Amino acid sequence: MADKDLEAAIALTRFGLGARPGEMAHVRSNPKAWLLDQIRKEGADQPQANPATTQQRIAEFRNYGEAKKQAKDAKANGETPAEYDPVKMAQKQLREETGGDFAARAQLGASTDAGFRERWTLFWANHFTVSATKLATATVVGPFEQEAIRPHVFGPFATLLGAAETHPAMLLYLDQAQSIGPDSPAANFLRRPPGMGVGQIDLPKRARGVGLNENLAREILELHTVGVNGGYSQADVTEFARAMTGLSVGGLREGAATIGASVFRPQTHEPGSRTVMGTRYPSGGKEQAGAILADLAAKPQTARFICGKIARHFIADDPPQDLIERLTQAWMSTNGDLGKVAATLVSAPEAWDRRPAKFKTPYEFLISSWRAAGGSPKDITVLAPTLTALGQKPFSPPSPKGWPDDTMSWAAPDTIVKRMAWAQKFADRATADRDPKILAADALGAQLQPATATMIARAESRPEGLAILLMSPEFQRR
Repeated sequence: MADKDLEAAIALTRFGLGARPGEMAHVRSNPKAWLLDQIRKEGADQPQANPATTQQRIAEFRNYGEAKKQAKDAKANGETPAEYDPVKMAQKQLREETGGDFAARAQLGASTDAGFRERWTLFWANHFTVSATKLATATVVGPFEQEAIRPHVFGPFATLLGAAETHPAMLLYLDQAQSIGPDSPAANFLRRPPGMGVGQIDLPKRARGVGLNENLAREILELHTVGVNGGYSQADVTEFARAMTGLSVGGLREGAATIGASVFRPQTHEPGSRTVMGTRYPSGGKEQAGAILADLAAKPQTARFICGKIARHFIADDPPQDLIERLTQAWMSTNGDLGKVAATLVSAPEAWDRRPAKFKTPYEFLISSWRAAGGSPKDITVLAPTLTALGQKPFSPPSPKGWPDDTMSWAAPDTIVKRMAWAQKFADRATADRDPKILAADALGAQLQPATATMIARAESRPEGLAILLMSPEFQRR
């Protein structure tokens, strides 16, 4: 049973988000089967968040923008501000919605009995980062994850890629919604001689004066598919960006039903064939970008780059090359079937090394602490201040690269001190009348070291014992 005890601990802490009380005993009978059973074609679980869609959120944001414009105009005209401030009310609503989305995700993480499925989903949400660092995208990060990521995490990578890159949140975050082909009808209209009529050109108002934007094309190549060493050039970035012109987010011009939805505007699409990474793509409107995305999804460079990231996330900062090769072979032999890749990860001997090599991110630390205590965060107010202080502000990765996935980024001395301060406060509230020795056995199982167990047993109080557990090397690593 010793091997099963250790495998149960690894399954719950390395593959999952930590053990809840009593979960270790449940998983012990067959840890690998427990993990494999979490892989399902219908994708990940959905947080119990506000069911608002991306379209509804974008419409709300545009209402906020209109209210802000009207307030600015009123001030310029010397009008007295109204007692009821629609701008502040709209801002408050946007903040509450974003906070509610993140809290619902954290509550799911703290309570789910499918920790591997949730961790696998969080990996892909970070891979296809959309950040709240932009006000225009803050309120749609949650719906983006729910609509574009969670349904597709165990399906074909090509499907996940297409859903993520063409989602309105990604189009807004990486400025694709404003991109105009240099020789498109819209660009030619902008260059028309003074006095020429508009004719049949329906040019979005916000597109005036904006040209080709390469942000999304570059990040797809560098971060989402083949990787920075994947064999593409700057010319490929530009050609891909031209192929993607026309992909945008619907506004009033398309009708109320399409506000906030992904749309294709032929008038801003760059006409002509494109050549990307040696392959020629004929003219074809939005089909041109779709064909390029499909080919990028199928490239061996993409398989190797992303499988390296998977191994790095789950196993070690410097993962075994044999493991990366095995994952890559599973990817290529199944046309990027992510369920098969996940199963290969679970079955890999390297994934079951008894030595924990990964250091928990702040989010992982907090969620695993709640799981160890058998609780769940009530709302964003108990999450945001701590995560922000620890360097992982909710829904706000600093760049399209997403959050870092290595020990050095999260294990600085000052952040360890902050973790300790939080653990002490958390333990005061969470311990109640429970024995920390039992909580430690439930949380770490066979990974609990004798020295840590002794320190917990000798603690002067139960809260102190729980705090020692949360700050132990075994708990901080996974």
